[in-house]
Amino acid sequence: MKYWKYYLVALLVIVIDQLSKWAVHRYMPMGMPGEIPLLGDWFKLHYTLNPGMAFGVELPPPYGKILLTSFRLVAVAGIAYYIYRLWKQRAPNGLLVCIAMILGGALGNVIDSIFYGVIYNNAPYNAPTPWFHGQVIDMLYVDIYEGILPASWPLVGGSHVSLWPIFNIADSAIFVGVALILLFQSRFFAHHQAAHPVAADDVAAAQARRDAEASEVA
Repeated sequence: MKYWKYYLVALLVIVIDQLSKWAVHRYMPMGMPGEIPLLGDWFKLHYTLNPGMAFGVELPPPYGKILLTSFRLVAVAGIAYYIYRLWKQRAPNGLLVCIAMILGGALGNVIDSIFYGVIYNNAPYNAPTPWFHGQVIDMLYVDIYEGILPASWPLVGGSHVSLWPIFNIADSAIFVGVALILLFQSRFFAHHQAAHPVAADDVAAAQARRDAEASEVA
């Protein structure tokens, strides 16, 4: 498989992600009025905006978002180069596809940050410029649990917990790519172990060489 085909995988992720965000913005009201149940109350579509990183974490304004987006651009460039480097090293196709999914997901959210403040006019009101201050569109809502934990539980008992992640296709591609790499890491990275085997005999041989050198010096 030619290396550029892995970039096509990333491009496919970007296209699906951007089309889904466009459709949500175009056809869904924001928030609870526009919610669409998919699997009862557990999984639904819910249009919301994320101004920062995962879980809505933000860097201090007014230039925190620009720094975050700039860092993402550098990270994306690094991932893109890493795919080419792994391809030259004949890394497994599965590993390269997973990294391409991560690249596509990262680029999908970078597009939001750079352009959505202009295209969809969704930059925060206090943003110094709409460029690089677009908010990421999220829509996949998993309502796991919200309530008060039992008081008998140590440390966290009596605390209010809200477990309802809201994410998008780009986030999903990143998660799936990372999860598959962790799940199949022994298979994906076996070629490195085969290229650089480390055996007990090698350790013993190295120790013998060190002992011989020490004897010559003495």
